[in-house]
Amino acid sequence: MPAWLFALLAAAFVFYTDDYVIAGVLPEIARDLGVSEAHAGQLVTVFSLTVALAAPIAGVTLARVSRRYLFTTSFVIFVVANLLAATATSFGLLVTLRVVAAIAAAASTPAVFAYAAERAPESHIGRYVAVVALGVTGSIAAGVPIGTWIGGHWGWRTTFVSMAVAGAAALAFLLATLPRERGEAGDVPSIPEQLRALASAPVSLGLMANCALMTGSMMMLTYTAPYLDAVSNAGVDQRALSFSSSGLAGIVCIWAGGKATDRWGSDRTLVAGIGTFTGIMVLLGVLWFARPVPFSVLLVVGTVWGGMAFWNSPAIQARLHLLAGPAAPQALALNTSGTYLGVSLGGAIGGLTLSSLGAGLLPAVAAVLGLSALALLALAIGAAKKTPSGAATATQR
Repeated sequence: MPAWLFALLAAAFVFYTDDYVIAGVLPEIARDLGVSEAHAGQLVTVFSLTVALAAPIAGVTLARVSRRYLFTTSFVIFVVANLLAATATSFGLLVTLRVVAAIAAAASTPAVFAYAAERAPESHIGRYVAVVALGVTGSIAAGVPIGTWIGGHWGWRTTFVSMAVAGAAALAFLLATLPRERGEAGDVPSIPEQLRALASAPVSLGLMANCALMTGSMMMLTYTAPYLDAVSNAGVDQRALSFSSSGLAGIVCIWAGGKATDRWGSDRTLVAGIGTFTGIMVLLGVLWFARPVPFSVLLVVGTVWGGMAFWNSPAIQARLHLLAGPAAPQALALNTSGTYLGVSLGGAIGGLTLSSLGAGLLPAVAAVLGLSALALLALAIGAAKKTPSGAATATQR
């Protein structure tokens, strides 16, 4: 695989780490800037919502911008925003700088995945996308713990400095490896043509399916700790083991999902992944009535669930790339938006469920969202079959 593909992986790793790493240093930020931890936690919310809103707008308006220029500008803004965040003396200023960093991430993150898909051999689109998506799982498994450790030993401001350094390194890697291509942003459809492609049933229904799936998955992930505590009285060390095993399974399954996409086609891969996720949620709901459940059982079930949560990512993005045609970068931008929106909705719906109905119904709500995603995907597949396009049948390989 080409070196530039791993540079794209590094770029995804940096952008996603920057979003999640704040969670590890919230107490220090809150104490230093004189706000509550709940207030400081809104730094994560602000970043996620900014990406969700800005990604589709950037995808359409920046479609004709050279990828090298786009990556360079985005990372320069990203680095400067993080360096200034390290010197922030007020919470309001820090929030503003997080919005700036999120806009930079929103402009480039979809382009990172689109660049990999556009330049992959036709039989390896899933695997190329999976390599870049490893940056997402890597940010959770390594980036956030490392950033948290740095902040714990040298202060939260050092965490922001480390993110700026990582951004500069990722940019250098990109500029050293990305091929210089004349007219690489040339054949871009007009904005009305892009909007028609994005509004088509095969694409729009697929985007909604991903948002529903992410909402259910992130809802359960966010509130895994209270569920484990209620079902098995799992301690801190056991919960840490559960998250760790899920993250490792995600790294394995994101690559397996990419290979399955190339072999089975994205539709079959998604049906298998979403169906397995829904089945696991039903199983977790049943286990609630068998409590206390041995932690070893929950560890196995949770590891499979964690793996399948990431299995779907390459298939979703490969499907959109094939169906959207020239508007694929914009479709992937909307997918990024839907993913971040799902993260936000998952936290909100999960919190409401936990406070009003209890931890036992978290899996049931997630299962309903999984079934909704399957239904939307079925409609999207049916609509694609009726579309007289080679891309429409490519997802069925």
